[in-house]
Amino acid sequence: MNSYLRSFTFGLLFSALLLLGGCEEESSPISFLALGDSYTIGESVDQDQRWPVLLADSLRSRGLAVNKPNIIAKTGWTTSDLQEAIGKESPHSNYDLVSLLIGVNNQYQGLDFNQFEREFEELLHQTISFADGNPRNVFVVSIPNYGVTPFGQDKNPDQITEEINRYNSTAKEIAQKHDITFINITPISEDALNNPDLTANDRLHPSGKMYQQWVSKMLPSILPKLQ
Repeated sequence: MNSYLRSFTFGLLFSALLLLGGCEEESSPISFLALGDSYTIGESVDQDQRWPVLLADSLRSRGLAVNKPNIIAKTGWTTSDLQEAIGKESPHSNYDLVSLLIGVNNQYQGLDFNQFEREFEELLHQTISFADGNPRNVFVVSIPNYGVTPFGQDKNPDQITEEINRYNSTAKEIAQKHDITFINITPISEDALNNPDLTANDRLHPSGKMYQQWVSKMLPSILPKLQ
């Protein structure tokens, strides 16, 4: 009888531990840190149309619990501006997902390209540290080609396209060197040349409709990271 009671008690305790473990897992939603510039903060669109917010919404619609994204981004930021902001914000180091989209203002301001290469790689090291040291939980988003927008068409669109391609090629190379996913949304951005609905009212930045297309492009790469 004593042996039976001990076995029965052990079984109850084991079941309780499993139940508590399941509850703990369910109570830990996905945390997401998005780093960048105007494209990440969603210049000229409503907050609920920012692509990090749309991505979180899309993940929730697939049954995943996701916290409100922590966005460290501001219009006009270069790689060095983002580094400075990160130093001030001091994000924690156990995010489940971390994104990086930066460089367009380095290009627009005509800054030294070597500076971008150096600081972009430094930023990638930081993103890995924010993802608990796991590069699998990090992804880089390419820079959209603003040369196709009304704003860009009034500048030098061919030069803009050439320079953006160079920035993206370098970002992809550095990301792949560190086993980080690179998501190329640039071809989607170029659809704005013939579809004005994909550009915000400022004639430069993407609309919410375009950001949703970005998210559709991202999901096949993001979902496996969270499973």
